[in-house]
Amino acid sequence: MEQFVYRNKKKLRCGYTTGSCAAAAAKAAAIMLFKGESIDTVDLVTPGGTALRLDVEEIERGQDSLSCAVRKDGGDDADVTDGILIHATLQFQKKQGIEIEGGEGIGRVTRPGLEQAPGSAAINSVPRRMIREALLEVCDTFGYEGGLKVMIWTPEGVRIAEKTFNPDLGIKGGISILGTSGIVEPMSEKALTDTIRLDLKMHRVRGGEFVILIPGNYGMNYMRDHLPWNVEDAVKCSNFIGEAIDMAWEVGFRRILLIGHIGKLVKLGAGIMNTHSRNADGRMEVLSACALEACVPTELACRILNCITTDEAVGILQEAGVLPQVMERLCVRIQKHLDRRAGKDVQIGAVVFSNEFGLLGMTEQAQKMERE
Repeated sequence: MEQFVYRNKKKLRCGYTTGSCAAAAAKAAAIMLFKGESIDTVDLVTPGGTALRLDVEEIERGQDSLSCAVRKDGGDDADVTDGILIHATLQFQKKQGIEIEGGEGIGRVTRPGLEQAPGSAAINSVPRRMIREALLEVCDTFGYEGGLKVMIWTPEGVRIAEKTFNPDLGIKGGISILGTSGIVEPMSEKALTDTIRLDLKMHRVRGGEFVILIPGNYGMNYMRDHLPWNVEDAVKCSNFIGEAIDMAWEVGFRRILLIGHIGKLVKLGAGIMNTHSRNADGRMEVLSACALEACVPTELACRILNCITTDEAVGILQEAGVLPQVMERLCVRIQKHLDRRAGKDVQIGAVVFSNEFGLLGMTEQAQKMERE
């Protein structure tokens, strides 16, 4: 792929996701199945609008099916899936519509709380949409109105999955097919922190001592739709919450508000200031400890420990009628660790929300900022 980004004065090559590979392989299989001829490359437009032309490999024809593969390329941000072949096997079926299934090397969801339901193949919603739209495009071109079944698979998936978090998440037997934009943009940790520092400096130049730190798009969207603060005062800090606090103080901010999804901010309750999953987790341990501090039954706290996602845990707490008490204890813990990191000369607070459950809590200093 010949698309590049510049990070910290370095030219870095972009890659494409397993979702793009699956969609491209499915589209190529459909074209060859209808035409009866092999093709070497296939064109695909990603959800982010990037046009890709990808090589088609390992073409195999069956009596009423066709299989081919596209090789994953992570660019200069390669992960454990870089270089593997994502296969799509396509066949006609009598039932109308498009059926998407996962085969060899694609994980199966075994526990509730993930994007796909238990029993489903671990192919996330955006890749599913990409595959479906790619196949519908080919069907429209050839005037086909019948049904299609596509099987996504990868021979190396079982081995590679052992190096991912899938087993811990309850995804068994292979990798997940992922991606939201379809493109992998490389960015080193140093480049990320340099970008955050530059953004903070630019905000500081505009005046004022108040800044909002947001880990990502979830927080930005939630603030825009539900909170009284101005989006223009926000700086994205990714997982680097502790470093962003340090840099905000460094450039002169003395009032800092953190707005984030509970899946990230719950880790602050244990003093974890880099929230990337490879550094530390502790989400359920923190929630379970907060539940015990709120005097909930021990059995309920143990149920929290076995949850996969924070939304699943929040749902259990809400059903038990103890969510406000537990969130109050979490906010106390978060405030303590934020104060410790920021120092006495900085006012700092946090707003915790969930996309599913809305506003969950504000720390003491966040409440004060809202009143002011």
